[in-house]
Amino acid sequence: MAEYLSPGVYVEEFESGMRPMEGVSTSTAGFIGMAEKGKTVGTPEFVTSFADFNRKFGGYLPESTYGEYRYLAYAVEQFFANGGSRCYVMRTVASDATAASVSANGITIAAKNPGKWGNEIKVTAVAAPKGKTAVLEATGDDATGKVYTVANGSAFAEGDTIVIRNNGKVTGYNKIAMAQGNTITLAVPVKEDLVDKNPVPKKTISVCEMNVEVTYRDAVELYEGVSLNVSSASYIAKVMAKSELVDVTAGETKDAVNPLSVFTAAADPEKAVVFLAGGSDGGKKGITDDVFMGVDGGPGKRTGLAAFKELNNVSIMAIPGVTSPAVQLALVAHCANTGASFAVLDVPQELVKPQDVLAHREKIDSDYAAMYHPWIQIYDALNKKPAYIPPSGAVCGIYARTDNERGVHKAPANEVVYNCIGLSCLYNKAEQDILNPAGVNLIRALPGQGIRVWGARTCSSNSLWKYVNVRRLFIYLEESIKSQTNWAVFEPNDEMLWARVGRTIRAFLRDMWRNGALVGTTEDQAFFVNIGRDTMSQNDILNGRLICEIGVAPSRPAEFVIFRITQFMEES
Repeated sequence: MAEYLSPGVYVEEFESGMRPMEGVSTSTAGFIGMAEKGKTVGTPEFVTSFADFNRKFGGYLPESTYGEYRYLAYAVEQFFANGGSRCYVMRTVASDATAASVSANGITIAAKNPGKWGNEIKVTAVAAPKGKTAVLEATGDDATGKVYTVANGSAFAEGDTIVIRNNGKVTGYNKIAMAQGNTITLAVPVKEDLVDKNPVPKKTISVCEMNVEVTYRDAVELYEGVSLNVSSASYIAKVMAKSELVDVTAGETKDAVNPLSVFTAAADPEKAVVFLAGGSDGGKKGITDDVFMGVDGGPGKRTGLAAFKELNNVSIMAIPGVTSPAVQLALVAHCANTGASFAVLDVPQELVKPQDVLAHREKIDSDYAAMYHPWIQIYDALNKKPAYIPPSGAVCGIYARTDNERGVHKAPANEVVYNCIGLSCLYNKAEQDILNPAGVNLIRALPGQGIRVWGARTCSSNSLWKYVNVRRLFIYLEESIKSQTNWAVFEPNDEMLWARVGRTIRAFLRDMWRNGALVGTTEDQAFFVNIGRDTMSQNDILNGRLICEIGVAPSRPAEFVIFRITQFMEES
């Protein structure tokens, strides 16, 4: 309550009406699979185009190395080709994959993530000394080494490595044990005479720093003024921590060595060039179901499917080409547990007969998943010939396209599959009569109509949730209401709050009804919102619970269009 101290007129704002609600996005996809490079631990990477995917994860994978696990890149490409615009990608690797690296003098530079891609990383270090100055006087010895007076000691700090030159040639290295003004103390006594009072001194000392360049194909990273002094702001591990290509782990180098020797022991005083080595993609034996399901190591340390626990804005998910029942069941369970995403599943390519396809389908019963078959044929840019890939990537793109063009209430079916030149097998109507009621959505080549998704059913045995668009509509409604009404948390739980919440939700549902997402000729037929003493007991109120009951009448697709025709003869 405001304080009123002086007489006068006060104008104050207060909130009593509804708050506008915006629906959450339903077209953001999540993909999991093998890739050439990219992070394998932590939060999935956000990708907005196939070019963006190539930059972060590399291109297509060869079948000879990855076999049936090579389809992530193709799926992401199909997602964007079919109307998708944003997705998250989590890379998985074989359990025996290793990262390329190089080590010397206690410092290790390793590729950012595992894979033989890291063997192409080149690190170039060039000496870049700073603070070149002459030694004017040797002032004496102390317990830590030799004490000198220099012409300009501003560039020197404790822990710095220095290079000693005579006539431009390197004669040795040392470390600064102490620096104060123009007085420095070396860690190791120097046998040679460093003093040079000539106007143009031939003997000089400088702080050892270097410029480091990291390259991988077209990617180039440059780090200037890198130091081996752990207390320096330009310490190599600190400066290169922002690298997208390598990780640097290092401790303090006790000995005074050529800084370039952290890359290779055979470095010359001015330049070192080295390629990382030892990177491996691992073998097929290391690719197990656990690789895709991932490990929950806690925030920032999750892998595979478990990494998507870090996100709450992914609405469509797929693990392209991975048809293991254990992996698919884990994906479906993740979607059902979050209640915010929907799984798109592939059927093994080799399953052609309806009874074999049904045997695979019967392992899953969930309204948070849909299964699609057969595989689609595309032109493989890697091998320069047609190839078959799983349909999940293209279907996710069609989901996004339909959502953006029509709305989430429109069934993602009777939609053309773009960038598709054929199918791995052609099913007829009789075969679809067997598969469709069981919840297997076929992709069919229809004469004169192209290749289309010709099914919109979930993998559920519950008839209330047998259509993909109905489940996804409820996901959309639930997530929108959840995210757009958190303003009510901790507000006074009274009639005024109930009225505001009720008006807010009714306005949102009214817009949904007008857009065709809900059926009914009137609002009362389309939805209801109850909130108040009828939905809450006094005990609920005392325990901080606000309960609002919402009912909606979702629009269901016209799956069977039936025309009944008879002869009509006009009576004379």
